[in-house]
Amino acid sequence: MAKPFHKKLFEKIIEGILTLSGSITSLAVILIVIFLFKEGLGLFNQSPIAKGFVLVVNKNNPVNTLDAKSIKNIFDHEITNWKKVGGERDTIILFYLDDINSIYTEEQIGQNLENLPTLFSNLTDSISGIIAFIPKTYINSDFKGKVITTDNIKVSKFLSGKEWFPTAEPAAQVGILPLILGTLWVSIGAILLSLPLGLAVSIYLAEIAHPRVRNTFKPIIELLAGIPSVVYGFFGLVVIVPLIQSVFNLPVGETALAGSIILAIMALPTIITIAEDSIRTTPRSMKEASLALGASRWQTIYKIVIPYSISGITAAAILGIGRAIGETMAVLMVTGNAASIPHSFLEPVRTIPATIAAELGESSQGGMHYQALFILGSILFVITLIVNLTVEYISSKQKLAKR
Repeated sequence: MAKPFHKKLFEKIIEGILTLSGSITSLAVILIVIFLFKEGLGLFNQSPIAKGFVLVVNKNNPVNTLDAKSIKNIFDHEITNWKKVGGERDTIILFYLDDINSIYTEEQIGQNLENLPTLFSNLTDSISGIIAFIPKTYINSDFKGKVITTDNIKVSKFLSGKEWFPTAEPAAQVGILPLILGTLWVSIGAILLSLPLGLAVSIYLAEIAHPRVRNTFKPIIELLAGIPSVVYGFFGLVVIVPLIQSVFNLPVGETALAGSIILAIMALPTIITIAEDSIRTTPRSMKEASLALGASRWQTIYKIVIPYSISGITAAAILGIGRAIGETMAVLMVTGNAASIPHSFLEPVRTIPATIAAELGESSQGGMHYQALFILGSILFVITLIVNLTVEYISSKQKLAKR
């Protein structure tokens, strides 16, 4: 019997709405990713020197180019002679804009600072070892010194750099290796803690626990997923951090281990809930057939239940890992927030999400710091994508091996 016209029309409308909703959602995700990369990639087309400023030296100085690392070492007094950066044996003399008041009088400077270009020109011409960090507007056509050029920020140095000081002057340090390692360190620790425990609890609730026990603990576990991350952060700060400090006799307890434990606790409800629901979908007939053939309960779980529900367990693992990698506030509170390369779980670290959360509000839109944070977001997206694809690949291999 053919359907009435109005029912067909209604189904077509519903189908169109669902298709449109899916298309809009997919397009929105794609546009967000494009915007993320677009805002950040401009970082690699500019100099690390603060915008609007230049570095100038004496015109007879043979040094023409300096990288960001050398500039930082010079202004941190770690390099004190031009010989170490390819120049002649001459002591480096640092000069900042504020130092002008200690050299010249207000009358010489001028009421409206109109004499500063000439003073800067004469100063760099008279001091052979000088390196001055001054505004670009004070460099006129008859300037007697020489402007130092710097290489643009490169992707390789950005990824391999060991120092993260994007607001440093005169040259920003935007090495993100400590942030990447800190993110991976904390996330891997959380995954190693949460996945085995979450899978064990989900198997217990689905296959072993008495229905009364399951009906009691399942809502409690699901409730934990709704607790704000800042509450977990306070718990970690009050309980986990002092405990780690006491047990391992550390000067501070804010470490990668504290972040891993908190993230593992936060990921557990998601992993347990999704994996348990997937395990319970295993047909009863399959389990009874396995038991009837002489297999034990544990053999049935290992050989029948887990392979059948591997797709749901994989989804639980992916969502749990995503929660661990992308978490911000709780990690920011318990990991010490130190942008240094970790060598163990008992050292303070800083993760990419925590860095973005802590610094994005302080960066000027479109500036170097702003763009560096967007690149961090892009890298976090790539890391998450790689992890998800890896888990999917492993689970697909396991499915093929079981057939």
